[in-house]
Amino acid sequence: MRPYCFGLFVSWLLALSPAAAQERADTFPSRSIKIVVPFPAGGPSDVLARMIGQKMTEDWGQPVVIENRVGANTVLGAQQVAKSAPDGYTLLMAIDSTLTMNQYLYRTPPYDPFNDFAPVTLTAKTMLLLIVNAASEVKSVNELVAKAKAQPGKLNFGAGTITSKLAGLLFNKAAGVETVLVPYNGSAEVAQGVATRSVDFSFDGPSASLSMIQGGQFRVLAKFDPRPFPPAPDVPVITAAVPKLDEITVWLGLVAPKGTPTAIIDKLHAEVAKILADPAIKSKADASGLFPATSTPAEFSAFIRKEAERWSTVVKESGMKYD
Repeated sequence: MRPYCFGLFVSWLLALSPAAAQERADTFPSRSIKIVVPFPAGGPSDVLARMIGQKMTEDWGQPVVIENRVGANTVLGAQQVAKSAPDGYTLLMAIDSTLTMNQYLYRTPPYDPFNDFAPVTLTAKTMLLLIVNAASEVKSVNELVAKAKAQPGKLNFGAGTITSKLAGLLFNKAAGVETVLVPYNGSAEVAQGVATRSVDFSFDGPSASLSMIQGGQFRVLAKFDPRPFPPAPDVPVITAAVPKLDEITVWLGLVAPKGTPTAIIDKLHAEVAKILADPAIKSKADASGLFPATSTPAEFSAFIRKEAERWSTVVKESGMKYD
């Protein structure tokens, strides 16, 4: 081998070494970062991504761009990130269904949630609510169940994520009722459906509906876990009226393309954890019904697999398929 060629070969090997990867992490980021949100603007994942992105921009001096890549139950956004360069500059704000349910909803899943992504951190565990328009005569879960039993197949519910759609089907089964799903493309559309009374009730997180709840236009009948919800402090946990229904939370998390250097993943994790621990950010997020929560990359990886195992049975029993 010629000396010149040998020198190039050695340089190439050094570029692949852990030390070189660490050096790249030390200068990361040196350009803009993109966070892909697989939902329309205004929903929980979009709101949280923009909070994180704004603070990242301030801390790192590089712009963080939020791209809303909507469609196919978050598949389009997930595919885009999975195929991106594994350099930390393209991230996905994934919702639970992206990483734990879609693989059971498609006969030939278009991406592998376990092998196509590098988990960065959990970012939020939002709260699932059962909501009606305040003009509805239904004042409680028991009244809703009684009305649904009296009119089988006549009542409908709005839902904008796989989790909330499955929650509605689980509600039907546990309560022994037959209500009809009206699918939407995100929380903002769900809130509009309740506001116009296009649906009789909805299953959704609070972020897009919060102003309507606080303004008295929406009534919260129940929440799906026992955490406090200050905008409706007396709202009961749904298991009080429907004991056979398990607690459900909708969560969000950041992932990067598989192969992103560990040092960069760790740097991203540390930054996001710092941002979401900031009292001002946490207070703002809590007020929007987002409830920040973080984890290490290893903890998040284990959490994703545990949640996937849990939901695989629910999806199978629901009979829900998208191809």
